[in-house]
Amino acid sequence: MKLWIVMICAAVIGLCSAGVNADVFHDYEGLAEDFYGLEWAYNGVTYRDVNNVSGVFPDGTAFEVPEEFRRNLIIENAGLFFNDFPAYGSPVNTLTFGMSYIPGENLTIGPLASVWMDLDELSEAASLELAYFENGPWGGIVYHLDALLNDQVVASDSFVISDLGGRDNPAIGSLSLSGAVFDQLHLYATYGSEYSKPRGLVDNLSITAVPEPGSFILLASLGLLAVRRR
Repeated sequence: MKLWIVMICAAVIGLCSAGVNADVFHDYEGLAEDFYGLEWAYNGVTYRDVNNVSGVFPDGTAFEVPEEFRRNLIIENAGLFFNDFPAYGSPVNTLTFGMSYIPGENLTIGPLASVWMDLDELSEAASLELAYFENGPWGGIVYHLDALLNDQVVASDSFVISDLGGRDNPAIGSLSLSGAVFDQLHLYATYGSEYSKPRGLVDNLSITAVPEPGSFILLASLGLLAVRRR
């Protein structure tokens, strides 16, 4: 093999390993079941401002911003939930919110009105899986995932929680977005024009980073060099 081919291959390999921004995938496995505070930086994402909003429930009852100890980030072992919903997430850890968790495989689905996620890298796609309660007192609430750049919403996805009445029941869903460059995510719930506060477990947060501009330039240069050598 000619020396110039070897040099190009080595450069491309080095570029792929070091010159492209890192993607993010949070399945929360390997973490201790515990409280993680009001703000938590983990593997490229800083979670913050949990439930730091006021709003209404579908029955018209208002809620205020809760005390700090009710706004924790929590890693919850949800082993029993995965037994009933094997299509959800990645067993067994999940991310939830609030003031309590149940040690071991039993679980609490904590309140989720709003959580912000600041990203270490510019990104171009994101998705997550949600477990929540539907029907009962939660029907009609809308879950949203917004992507923002410079504090402006550039992409979003949402779904409406089922409102069939009767007793509430656990359910699973997902949110995903792409087609824009962003540096923040905002996961939140609304009822009408106000925030609302259903219950939520998050798993399998996946974020695709934007490749560094220099990566494309170098790859293009290497391609041109190869053409000229031929």
